[in-house]
Amino acid sequence: MIKVFVRACFLLFTSVAMAMGDRLPETGTTRLFDDPERVTVQGYDGDEMEPFITRDGRYLLFNNSNDPSVNTNLHWAERIDDLTFAYKGEIESVNTSALEGVASMDRHHTLYFVSTRSYEKSLSTIYRGTFANGHVSNVEIVPGISRLEPGMVNFDAEISADGSTLYFVDGRFAGGGVPETADIVIAEREGNGFHRRADSGQIMQNVNSAVLEYAPCISSDGLTLFFTRLRNGLGASPAIYMAQRSNATEPFGSPLKLVAIEGFVEAPTLSADEKSLYYHRRESGKFVLYRVTRK
Repeated sequence: MIKVFVRACFLLFTSVAMAMGDRLPETGTTRLFDDPERVTVQGYDGDEMEPFITRDGRYLLFNNSNDPSVNTNLHWAERIDDLTFAYKGEIESVNTSALEGVASMDRHHTLYFVSTRSYEKSLSTIYRGTFANGHVSNVEIVPGISRLEPGMVNFDAEISADGSTLYFVDGRFAGGGVPETADIVIAEREGNGFHRRADSGQIMQNVNSAVLEYAPCISSDGLTLFFTRLRNGLGASPAIYMAQRSNATEPFGSPLKLVAIEGFVEAPTLSADEKSLYYHRRESGKFVLYRVTRK
């Protein structure tokens, strides 16, 4: 059952909208990133979702369609230029018949990803392993992330560049494909695992809300957070926002919507130089990748 829940959540509400009133005041907007351009993955013609650009800028990691009828797996491609990548295939020794998606990686080549392979037994979905040339070794559950509560699912995550901080999502499900709640949480490395920061709620107080926040992306200095928000209301579509702070001990400020990123869009990721922001967009029934650039 959880496999269906999480896949539907990754697809994130393409066919249904919540029939509740909009409970969130309109936020400000920014055109700090502008000029959307389509990204090409040469040699690949499937859906491209949940992109991640590795910290050295060399690789694009992504997953294919999250439709429940599809085996969702992790893929990789090598950079040719900012808008062109060469497809290299599925990432080896990481994919299963369950869902694998939402890859991120630190500077030390530790790959973090979401998998539903053991949720029924472990109540955990965040995994990691060592990435090398399209192959992953030493795959394991990341300790200290799951709340170990049935119905709570961590369906998105991104590791910081230095590998010390994990930004992830707590989603509460109650029998349907759409979570009742979704908030971004922060955990810090502690030995071989992580612990949830006691002040995570305070740091994220201006980001998390009565609606759904997910797909976090953090800058290398930890001062700018990008994320996706799905507002309530008939016909609602997800949008990408950013929130900033002046130092890593303060709460993030009020989010600003990136108005140049239009349509059904999700899952931001920064380029290595942080001058570009990549994301997926639904276009003619298919998910493709786009890029906007910093002005």
